[in-house]
Amino acid sequence: MSDPNKASKRRQMSPAAAASRAVMVYGCDALGQPDSHLGTTMANIARKVAEIAGIGYAGAYDDAAPGQPRPYLVPAQTLVGQDLAARLGVHGEGDLFGGVVPYAFVATKAITHGLVEPGAAAPEGWNEAFVQRVVGATLPGFTAFTLADARTAGMRLLALGPVRLKEPCGIGGLGQSVVDCERALDEALAAMPDAVVEAHGIVVERDLDAPQTYSVGQVELAGLRASYCGTQGLTQNNSGRQVYGGSTLTVVRGGFDTLLRQPFEARTLAAVRAAMVYHDAALACYDGMLLTRCNYDVAFGPAAGPGADREQVLGGVLEQSWRVGGATGAELAALAALQDDPGRTRVVASTREVYGANVHVPAGAVIYFQGEDRHVGPLTKYARLEPDSHGNP
Repeated sequence: MSDPNKASKRRQMSPAAAASRAVMVYGCDALGQPDSHLGTTMANIARKVAEIAGIGYAGAYDDAAPGQPRPYLVPAQTLVGQDLAARLGVHGEGDLFGGVVPYAFVATKAITHGLVEPGAAAPEGWNEAFVQRVVGATLPGFTAFTLADARTAGMRLLALGPVRLKEPCGIGGLGQSVVDCERALDEALAAMPDAVVEAHGIVVERDLDAPQTYSVGQVELAGLRASYCGTQGLTQNNSGRQVYGGSTLTVVRGGFDTLLRQPFEARTLAAVRAAMVYHDAALACYDGMLLTRCNYDVAFGPAAGPGADREQVLGGVLEQSWRVGGATGAELAALAALQDDPGRTRVVASTREVYGANVHVPAGAVIYFQGEDRHVGPLTKYARLEPDSHGNP
C-alpha cells in the first residue's frame, strides 16, 4: 500500500507502547471481505491509520475477546453516546479516528435545519440553538419527523421553487429526490414509511441548479492536525446513476483558521467559513462531542426552477460526516506527507472512485479497493498526492 522507506521515517512509538495498543475497526461486519468495497476499504484505511500512528493493525474490535491490545478505534459509523465510547475505550482525541455524538440524529443530516414550527415533533436532545446558530451557513430548509410536518415544509418551500427531499442517513447522494409541484410532493411522501420518518426524520430544502460542492474538513492523528478544502465530483456508477466520484483537497497543517489564510478564491473561503460556523455550533450546542475526523459538504449554486432568479446564488453546508468517508484516502495521503516532512505546510491530495472494469490507476496511488463488489459491481477506489500551485510534488 505504501513506500516502506517513507513509512520508516514516520513517528514510531516505543516498543512497549506499540505492543500495548493497536488500530481496530469497529462496526463493519464485512471488514476485509474481498467482495465488499466497504469492508475492504475500511481494512485498508485502518492499516494506513496504523502506519501513520506507528502502531499495529489488529482487525475488528471484539469487546468479548480477552487479552486484546488497547484499541485505537476506526469506527465505520459515528459513535453514539459517551457510555458506548467509554466501553470501547474511547476517552479522548487520542483514542479514535472519527467522532462521538450524544444522540443518533446528531450524526445525520437531520440537525442541519429547523422544525416547521415551535413544538413540532422532534427526537430527544433536539437543540434549536444549533439551528439558530447555523442560519445563513445552510440552505433554506426544514427537518420534519412526521409526514404531516414534511408536507407543510414542502409546501412552504415549493412556493419558492423545486424542493429536494433527503433521507438523513443517506450517503453519496443516495436517498434523495426532487419535487416541483404539490402532486409530486404528495407522491414522494406517500412512498415513505411513517415509522422511518418518525425515527430518523426527513430533510426538506431548496434545490440548487448544477451546484458546485466543496469538501471542508479537519483530521487529527498521531499528534498532527490538518485542515482542508477542496472540490468533489460525480461519476456514473454501473447502473448509470450519478454518484460520488471523488475529491481533490488542498490540505494545510493546522486548524480551520489556517485555511482562511490560504490564497483561495472568494467562494472557497465562503465554504470554509460556513463549515466553521457549523462545526463550532455543533461543539457548542451538543454536549459530549468528540471529533477527530470532520468533513462538511458545502454547496453553492443558483436556485433551481424555471422562475428562479439566476443571479441569486444560494449556498451552505449540506451535511456533515464525523466518521471515515469518501475523502479519507486523500486525508491520510496528506497526513502521511506532512508527517514525512515536518517543514511542509501544504499538500494537495485526491481520492477517486471509478466504476467499471480495466481501470487505469496512476503511478504512486494507494488502492483502497479494486474488484467486483457484491452490490455495485466492478469498482476501483484509490488516493494519491497531486502537484500543487506551490510546486510541491
